[in-house]
Amino acid sequence: MEYKAPVESYTGKVREVTIGQGAKALKIGGENALPFHFFDEGSAPNPPRFALQVFDSKPEGWAKWALEPFQDVIDDPVKWAKKCVGYGVDAVCLVLESTDPAGSNAPADAAAQLTKKVAEAITVPLIVCGAGDDKKDAQVLSKVAEVCKGENLLLGPVVKENYEVIAKAAAENGHSLIAQSPLDINLMKELNIKLSKVFPADRIVIDPLSSALGYGMEYTFTIMERTKLTGVVFKDAQTQMPIIADVAAECWKTKEAKTTKEQGILWEGMTALSLLLAGANLVILRHPETLKLVREITKQG
Repeated sequence: MEYKAPVESYTGKVREVTIGQGAKALKIGGENALPFHFFDEGSAPNPPRFALQVFDSKPEGWAKWALEPFQDVIDDPVKWAKKCVGYGVDAVCLVLESTDPAGSNAPADAAAQLTKKVAEAITVPLIVCGAGDDKKDAQVLSKVAEVCKGENLLLGPVVKENYEVIAKAAAENGHSLIAQSPLDINLMKELNIKLSKVFPADRIVIDPLSSALGYGMEYTFTIMERTKLTGVVFKDAQTQMPIIADVAAECWKTKEAKTTKEQGILWEGMTALSLLLAGANLVILRHPETLKLVREITKQG
């Protein structure tokens, strides 16, 4: 007797979020099936999307092989972003590291003007990340939202301490948001409930935090997998947002990634692939060779 695999279908659906505008518009999410379930269980209208990082100041502490592909543009974020586009990314992720109060403490106005230059110079959507200080990020991302009005940037991450300020600026100026919670599905839902009261749910992307391969990967995978299951299978509206996985910084700070170039690329690539299998819709990478690798592995047809 011929074996026939059981096929399940689900009534839940991940919201489709659009970032960028006009010719730059990019859609993520929208699936009503579990990751890579292409065997008639549902549909995934938008494939996994990939972004490469750009820093607004010269990075410190990077492995030399992570710097090599951008060595000629490392002092110019605009040129760096354009080079990322040349590598075939779906989006560029600008990290406003210079605004960190513990570092250069660059003013919000300067960061916003730089962001505008980068956004106007590239042909793909722009993701803009703060330096990780709750108070300063609220100032910086709000100013970025104002200066880049109408660009539909993906801004973040917003957390429970600053979501109201950033959400107000993003809503008024036509942007989308990354909602970040610390590897806990209940805290994720709590933030999404609060955020959805002041900001459209169909412009929210979830960041449950990411760990590198070998550094808490199992816990990260479980949280993402549960998020996708809860949204698609059980129709929980607060987990039906697309998921972003920022693996770049987490992978390249590990001793394994810093050992050799080949190991670094594989470390980042395997981390990205693992989180795509868990349910990530958009992955932020650092090395263009990793981008090439994961595109080849996940290519459909």
